[in-house]
Amino acid sequence: MKLGIAGAGNIVLDLLSFIQDIPEINVQAICSKPEHQDKLLHLQKNQGIRQVYYSYGDMLADAEVDTVYIGLPNHLHFQYAKEALMNGKHVICEKPFTSNLEEFLELQQLARGSGLILAEAISNQYLNNYLLLKEHLPKLGALKIVECNYSQYSSRYDAFLAGNVLPAFNPELSGGALMDINIYNIHFAVGCFGSPLKVQYSANIDRGVDTSGILLLDYGSFKCICIGAKDSSGQNGMNIQGVHGYIHLSGSANGIDSFDYVEGKQPPVTIDRKNHPHRMYDEFKAFARMVRENDLETANRMLEHSRRVMEVVEQAKQSAGLVFGADRR
Repeated sequence: MKLGIAGAGNIVLDLLSFIQDIPEINVQAICSKPEHQDKLLHLQKNQGIRQVYYSYGDMLADAEVDTVYIGLPNHLHFQYAKEALMNGKHVICEKPFTSNLEEFLELQQLARGSGLILAEAISNQYLNNYLLLKEHLPKLGALKIVECNYSQYSSRYDAFLAGNVLPAFNPELSGGALMDINIYNIHFAVGCFGSPLKVQYSANIDRGVDTSGILLLDYGSFKCICIGAKDSSGQNGMNIQGVHGYIHLSGSANGIDSFDYVEGKQPPVTIDRKNHPHRMYDEFKAFARMVRENDLETANRMLEHSRRVMEVVEQAKQSAGLVFGADRR
């Protein structure tokens, strides 16, 4: 994979912290605004990146880039992904894939029509511990209750309270708890159990944005609660309860360090078979293989998962009366 990176924020720095551990990925270029020149040149020197661009169009014209990673604010995902696909590049787009389902479906159709890989960078779907957890689900018997809590007091919330609305809390830019933090819980649940029968989102809304909320996914025979908060902290974790046992995870849904499997009244069995310490390693290892082997079958299967997630997001927004800027088009 010959990678071009769009963005220079924290998620990009996170990616660059381990990408050298995947030798089949060669970071060819990075692109951001001219005012980020010093930062980009520093990254170029430290990471051995061949080319720095201040124009996205120029990076897309680079023949040495075959795949674009989009690590930009939520509202920019659709347009940047669309431009890359139209220029014949494979695309890895940060979560949430797009601001709404309509945008996602357009990208999906464009990728399929062009024979290109289009993938959402959602770490938990590729983690080895997550795949092992899914193998343990049948042992629990009939499921009854699932709960997921990812709550983290945002470093930008104090500014929001003071009247300075940054992108993370701007509804015009697809900010808020549902899109930023609860999206991991939705991916976790949909990846395990598929699409729910009903969706209901009860949110704490301030100035048009959900700063926290409780999402109920009704699967008929069992119920799943997804809690996401950017205005408060809590003890993050997940529980999957069945008639024969349960699975417990400590920590948030974006990285699964380990999980405990408990059968009946037996002592917990802790399972941890990580491939790498960094939560993003497995997904980028998978993306590199998809591109190398032109594995459109796997890419399309993961796109269908992302579509189901976006359908849940749409229903959640509608139930809570949330309207983002992109939804008004």
